[in-house]
Amino acid sequence: MLDGKVALVTGGTRGIGLATARALAEAGATVVLTGRDEAKAKEAAAAAGAASGLSLDVTDAKAVSTLVRGVAKEHGKLDIVVANAGIMEDALLGMIREELVDTTLSTNVAGTLHTVQAAARAMMRKKTGAIVVLASIVGEYGSAGQTVYAASKAAVANIARSAAKELGRSGIRVNAVAPGVIDTDLTSGLTEDAKAENIGKTPLARLGTPEDVANAIRFLVSDDASFITGQVLGIDGGLVL
Repeated sequence: MLDGKVALVTGGTRGIGLATARALAEAGATVVLTGRDEAKAKEAAAAAGAASGLSLDVTDAKAVSTLVRGVAKEHGKLDIVVANAGIMEDALLGMIREELVDTTLSTNVAGTLHTVQAAARAMMRKKTGAIVVLASIVGEYGSAGQTVYAASKAAVANIARSAAKELGRSGIRVNAVAPGVIDTDLTSGLTEDAKAENIGKTPLARLGTPEDVANAIRFLVSDDASFITGQVLGIDGGLVL
């Protein structure tokens, strides 16, 4: 399905990122994953069957550009980029700290933008490529206590839409996935009552798994999705209809 493709997954050491790296590798792609901690990135790469794991802080635009160029040079091209790196910290409106705003926006918004920009530059040489960014249903519909996170993910969705319009004529597709409540480290803080409430609201009656999201990403970056761009695909078990 992805034989001969070269893929980069940021934030690939756990959760959705790790599942995505594994799904792309199992589909035949040569995968490079990144994480803030180099040792964890290398460990995750081995677990996912990826070619390598590298250290990267996506808030550092120069570091992102250098790493993307390095991956493209080492492997001769870059076909797929999944901008997954992100953070989530909840806070009620009256309790939002300035540090929380700065950290969330610099990681989720600026970090995604740096990654998409660097990917586009690398892909333009071959006039082909597929990029997927990680939005959220919270960015589409909002959520009490998640104002900053919701704002950041709304921005990410519109990075995908705008980049798709700009890059389409260069043969580069850009899409976003918008997960619902997925059973990962980011949602591990939910109480059992909160989990039960979300399950009760979900027509498919369960939380999502990282693999649910990874499988959708694998489709979006494949040639089977060659006429799909600028979309924000909800992966939420019907939670939002």
